[in-house]
Amino acid sequence: MRYKNAQEIFPEDVLALLQQYVDGEYIYVPRKSGNRKRWGENTPTKTETEERNKRIFSQYKTGQKVNDLALEFFLSEKSIQRIITLGKKLEKL
Repeated sequence: MRYKNAQEIFPEDVLALLQQYVDGEYIYVPRKSGNRKRWGENTPTKTETEERNKRIFSQYKTGQKVNDLALEFFLSEKSIQRIITLGKKLEKL
């Protein structure tokens, strides 16, 4: 997301109305509820995280220990345990 100049977007009367509330400051205009995007929709981060978690669970199933996985993936043991728990739940579905 980048900043846009309000003078280039709004008609003069709308700009004058906005300036009554905010003058020379940055404001955030949220998306309409129907246009909202889910986390990770614009970047590959969500997919990469899911793939990493699948690899972690797969390696756990082959016998790799939680502390070794934590070191390999630079995560806490608690995070590895959460990923394993989620993997077990998904496996049951």
